[in-house]
Amino acid sequence: MAAWTDSAVRWRVPVGYPVALLCFWLARPTLRTLAVGAAIALLGLLVRGAAAGHLRKNSQLTVSGPYARVRNPLYVGSMLLAMGFAVAAQSWIAAVILLTYFGFFYTLTVRREERSLAALYGAAFAEYAARVPAFLPRLRSAQKVGQSFSWSLYRRNREYKAGIGMALAMVLLWILMRWRG
Repeated sequence: MAAWTDSAVRWRVPVGYPVALLCFWLARPTLRTLAVGAAIALLGLLVRGAAAGHLRKNSQLTVSGPYARVRNPLYVGSMLLAMGFAVAAQSWIAAVILLTYFGFFYTLTVRREERSLAALYGAAFAEYAARVPAFLPRLRSAQKVGQSFSWSLYRRNREYKAGIGMALAMVLLWILMRWRG
């Protein structure tokens, strides 16, 4: 099972490209859907950015910032980005495709990552996982942690790329809207 999961996780990004192209092809954006979708996507970027500014990959179990409310804030942010895109594109079919893609690939990705975190951090991760939900954020933090947001970590984790990608996607949707008139 682990080998199959690892293989599927490796295909997550390559499969994402044709999924994105299909979603652009299905897009029928309007000015209103672009505005609402961009607002949802911006929320996703803020969640991802806040998470990236706390994430110290493989050097410490991250439990501060958004990680105090949800174990997978990067994926929650990615889902908001995808749903923002689907709303902007004004395509229910694209929304279903994106939800299916995320449901399949990110469930497997989280399983693999949590196995790795359990191996790295043992009881500390088990306690964290018992306290903090995987995908539906708590309104109140499960634990008060003093570590603050770090722009250095944000840059090191290259989260700015998500913003650039989403800006390009919104520009392409705007061009599609103008072109399809």
